[in-house]
Amino acid sequence: MLKVALNGASGLVGSRIVELLQNNFQFIDLPQSQMDITNSEQVNQVVSKTDFDIFLHLAAYTNVDAAEINQRLAYKINVEGTRNIFQAVTQKNKKFIYISTGFVFDGENPPYDESSQPHPLSTYAKTKWQGEEVVRSRSMIVRIEYPYRAKYDLKKDLLQTIRSLIGNNKTVYAVTDSIITPTFIDDIAFGLKYLLENHSPEIFHLVGADSLSPYDACKTIADVFNLNKNLIQPTTSEIYFKGNAIRPKNAIIKSIKNHFYKMKTFKQGLT
Repeated sequence: MLKVALNGASGLVGSRIVELLQNNFQFIDLPQSQMDITNSEQVNQVVSKTDFDIFLHLAAYTNVDAAEINQRLAYKINVEGTRNIFQAVTQKNKKFIYISTGFVFDGENPPYDESSQPHPLSTYAKTKWQGEEVVRSRSMIVRIEYPYRAKYDLKKDLLQTIRSLIGNNKTVYAVTDSIITPTFIDDIAFGLKYLLENHSPEIFHLVGADSLSPYDACKTIADVFNLNKNLIQPTTSEIYFKGNAIRPKNAIIKSIKNHFYKMKTFKQGLT
């Protein structure tokens, strides 16, 4: 059985990957309490004594708005932390998978596939792109976008946030003039199963089968879960994100390489 060391195993995406694929791989969790990725000496010590075949690097600073305030910390985790782990893993001649994001694109000339040239806008996006540059050509890079799942108590994704607000009879203001590509985390997990078993040092996108505005996404959530659609009100990107980090406006992310696992549309994933 393939041995997969990973960090971020308790997060929104990582915990579901482990849950769904635990019978396919031997997962070796290396949490922050055991290995602080910003501490190169500690990383070298832990990685050197860990027996694994592939390292799955999920841990990251992902708070897009807070990254603008904590730029140094975002860089330390997403770039220096990635470099520390990657160097330790390559010293053992082991394989590496870096989980990245569609935020590396600027959203000006969609759609974006694996051959598209990144142009990150925010601090978060720039640090994830710099992380890609650390491992490029010697590692697999897997970009995901707006991941959601059925249930996760520690952090609310798009789905859980909207369900909670409307369920509590609160108005939701949703952007009409931008596009996102929501991705069902179960699909990410099963797509990763193939990529773990067929590792190659290239870029892959594991993203939802369709893209839509946040407004339409909220309406779809309301339809599928029989929620009050009247509580969903339209707004613009300029108003909604005023004072926050800039986002890619038309994040239509596609894949021209994923011929191995059929990703669901947003409605299919919700269902």
